[in-house]
Amino acid sequence: MPHLKLFVAPGTCARAATIALEEAGVPFETELVRIAANQQKSPEFLQINPKGKVPTLLIDGVPLTENVAILGWLHRLFPDASLLPETTDPYEAINQTGDLAFFAGTVHPTATRITMPMKFMADVDQSFELVRPSGIEAMMPIMQMIEARLADGPWWYGADWSVVDAYLFWVWGRITSVGFPDADFPNLRRHFDLSNQRPAVQRAMKREAENVEVLKSEGLFRPPR
Repeated sequence: MPHLKLFVAPGTCARAATIALEEAGVPFETELVRIAANQQKSPEFLQINPKGKVPTLLIDGVPLTENVAILGWLHRLFPDASLLPETTDPYEAINQTGDLAFFAGTVHPTATRITMPMKFMADVDQSFELVRPSGIEAMMPIMQMIEARLADGPWWYGADWSVVDAYLFWVWGRITSVGFPDADFPNLRRHFDLSNQRPAVQRAMKREAENVEVLKSEGLFRPPR
């Protein structure tokens, strides 16, 4: 069993990797990266991950970055955890990677326009007036597509939970916490509620809550705005 350390920050997409590790039921540690203090850009962290981002997973001291790679690697290392549907079909296997890439490359960046509009404009106040509404508009057809997909079952792949659902859980929780309208998305609301009932998700959120308390004690917590 390799030694696993996951670098995380509350509210970030590192939540998906944390949930995956909890679902795998293996020992791992997390290390808090203080985004408000720009710790992700420190020389020490950049030596681990030159991209300056979380999540970063250390595997016996060797870094692995990007959720697509981390989640896919965990699935291969812990097949009994059923982090993705088992298949012997190469097309289905690569299509699962495509699903993770869809969240990382399309859903996630669109969510960032909603949750962190200040990243896109120098005028912070104006970013909330202009970037966030455009992000919500862009997200609507994406979430409508996902809503329709979830009509076939509670999870992305129907009856069985997967790490794609962990990514979706993070996105939906983040965008609705800052005003994305959820009234017309009963399947997504059900997905979020069912996700919150999973013991692995509860353990992951407990870790995150503990890190929030650390940040609060240090005056570095920035609540969603």
